[in-house]
Amino acid sequence: MRSLADEETFHPVIGPVAEAEALYVNQLQLRERLTNHSAEFIIWDVGLGAAANALTVLRATRDLPCAIRLISFDCTLEPMEFALQNADALGYFGGYENHLGKLLRDHRIEFRDGPQSVNWELHLGDFPSLLAQPAANSWPKPHAILFDAFSPAKNPAMWTLPLFTNLFRLLDPKRSCALPTYSRSTIMRVTLLLAGFFVGVGHATGEKEETTIAANTLELLDEPLDLRWLDRARRSHSAEPMIEPIYRIAPLTTESWEKLRQHPQFK
Repeated sequence: MRSLADEETFHPVIGPVAEAEALYVNQLQLRERLTNHSAEFIIWDVGLGAAANALTVLRATRDLPCAIRLISFDCTLEPMEFALQNADALGYFGGYENHLGKLLRDHRIEFRDGPQSVNWELHLGDFPSLLAQPAANSWPKPHAILFDAFSPAKNPAMWTLPLFTNLFRLLDPKRSCALPTYSRSTIMRVTLLLAGFFVGVGHATGEKEETTIAANTLELLDEPLDLRWLDRARRSHSAEPMIEPIYRIAPLTTESWEKLRQHPQFK
């Protein structure tokens, strides 16, 4: 699937299921975490799109006795509507078509799938604006975040320092939470660090040799960024986070560098 408005393709190269399995299911160790988790496991799905990430997560864990609460966000339902109309051609909807139809209509659905129970809700709107509203404080705190926005060049509002600062602020510091994303750019990693996250090298997917994973605890990172990466970031021409939703590249400012080198990850 391709968005003509944004001129970007959903899940390029390896397809939606393989990408979601590598980037989210395996990297977040969802099966292992759910096996050792007795309460409701909360996942924020940022960028519902055509629902491939969410459905891959549900399908990969459907045989486990678990309770999953999915909270999806998107500014439009058009990709999912189109995907449902072409479900046979896309091939990853098997068994979930009726559930997604109800989610489209009601923005909320509950169902059981064998031993798995699912509570799925949808927040429709501009994600940066939703995050900044007082109502965001009442959202259930996540154990995992699937972050899948279009690229910074096409959708800069979804990659700013204020957005990730607001996102980090909403996490429960006593609840371990990880956020993988497909980008490995220096500017993205600096942004996550300055927002408060610990940041590490993520699993390869498709043509990407590595991706990025962030968390509110170092224990969820297998390969945290190290001092060698920090030195490369200092010398990079594209490392300064975006404050405004306008795409641009720039080296680190003195202020950002001082904050970055004081991050507890590099102590």
